[in-house]
Amino acid sequence: MIRVKEVSVIGTDGEQMGTFPTREAIALAQEQDLDLVEVSPNANPPVCRVMDWGKHKYKANKRAHEAKKNQKIIHLKEVKFRPNTDQHDFDFKVKHVQRFLEAGDKAKVVIFFKGREIVHREGGEKVLQRVAEAMEDYGVIEQTAKQEGRTLTMILVPKGKKKDS
Repeated sequence: MIRVKEVSVIGTDGEQMGTFPTREAIALAQEQDLDLVEVSPNANPPVCRVMDWGKHKYKANKRAHEAKKNQKIIHLKEVKFRPNTDQHDFDFKVKHVQRFLEAGDKAKVVIFFKGREIVHREGGEKVLQRVAEAMEDYGVIEQTAKQEGRTLTMILVPKGKKKDS
């Protein structure tokens, strides 16, 4: 697949072998039962390495799999309130938000307005403020109150995970 006249070749031990015509470099790699892999196609002349391509690909997949296994996936959990949610229901839902934040997940607090409640947006903002005050010890506000149609949303992240934007 290498379409240039000559290439700079690096051996299996990482040592520079010199510049060879492409056919000669491929023959050199085949003598060792290895492959000639283009490492830097933009260089002049392009740099190729003598290596076992299958083994290289296998190790790269292993590294990618390990990296994926070790990463922490953060979910966005949602809790819905109404602007006139009673105290007991409020406390119950705030406990859910607290549990989500303690588990390391983000929490999206949504105030849903029905009918003409949308006219009194400040009622929803008060609920969001109460949630923020209740969650001071567990999380910080990532996104402040934002209106999207008939909903008012706020996103909280666990303490120590706030993104600087």
